[in-house]
Amino acid sequence: MSIVICSLNGADGVQRCLETLAAQDTTATFEVIVVDDGSSDATSEVARQAGAIVIRHESNRGLAASRNAGVGRASAEIVAFLDDDCEADPRWLEQLLRVYDPAIIGVGGEVRPLVDGGYSAGFLQRNNPLAPLELELSHSSALAYRLRLYIRAQLAIVPRADRRVVNSLVGANMSFRRRALEDVGLFDERFTFGGEELDLCWRLHARFPDGSLVVEPAAVVWHRFRPGVRDILRRGRAYGRGSARLFRKWPQLNATVFPSPLVELALLGGAARRRWLLALALTWPLAAYPNTILQALRRRSLDPLLDAYLRLAQEHQTNVGFAAGLWEFRGFVPEPANSEARPAGS
Repeated sequence: MSIVICSLNGADGVQRCLETLAAQDTTATFEVIVVDDGSSDATSEVARQAGAIVIRHESNRGLAASRNAGVGRASAEIVAFLDDDCEADPRWLEQLLRVYDPAIIGVGGEVRPLVDGGYSAGFLQRNNPLAPLELELSHSSALAYRLRLYIRAQLAIVPRADRRVVNSLVGANMSFRRRALEDVGLFDERFTFGGEELDLCWRLHARFPDGSLVVEPAAVVWHRFRPGVRDILRRGRAYGRGSARLFRKWPQLNATVFPSPLVELALLGGAARRRWLLALALTWPLAAYPNTILQALRRRSLDPLLDAYLRLAQEHQTNVGFAAGLWEFRGFVPEPANSEARPAGS
């Protein structure tokens, strides 16, 4: 396996990540490639001292371009990707490799949030933002179908933990056959951050209709998040911008807009004339995310009830990021309507 770690000013994280790779419990041979994407800190020096292969960009080129540079230097049949704020479980590499068979073109694992204390740590553990997109999303992009999946997700209190075929893998913990990556033209370098792995997985599904992308929950990576609500909202907005870029590239798909914040805004707007709507606005988050109530009862804690209000704010920020991205990426050249590389569900 070749393991690619891309970093921008993440020297401390790169060092922790490399230490966990040095401690892998495996008989497989592997190489580690660190792509320094224009850092001003000691990222390259830390990587060299740990024995990694280092590729340095003199200026920041973005995540997709950095991943492509790593693939171009890789020599193994399987190429895996980690982020510089990730730490791999000792059995991570072995668990990924053992899943591969001739019908599988990509394998990812579980990404578990790692935050130092406080409410935000519990929120991220209960509402992991780095989960794979499930295979059901491949069946249709119709609004009614997607809304039904969204509502069903709000009733779930225990995330899936079985090995399964999925729509797309998570960028912080994914691997692919190198030849498959090369066959679809690698990552789209117009995606500087957000959505690049989803776009790649869609093209892999189209190019290899009989191939599978599989999640193996036993292949665990711990992802260090910055503590605090502010970072949770910042990420929500960044994910919205990534979704807008995907929509500009694949306009045949419906726009990704979360409905619950729109209902909340409508209630707050109506409350200016009808005061009783304010009470509905205050309780709407609990109705919109009923699994927070179920988790509060299950855990005998009030914290999950607060999750409903933060999730509403997070989805609102994602909608804002999506709207801003639609304007920012208005010149994005879409895929041709008759392109072979159709996104799953189109």
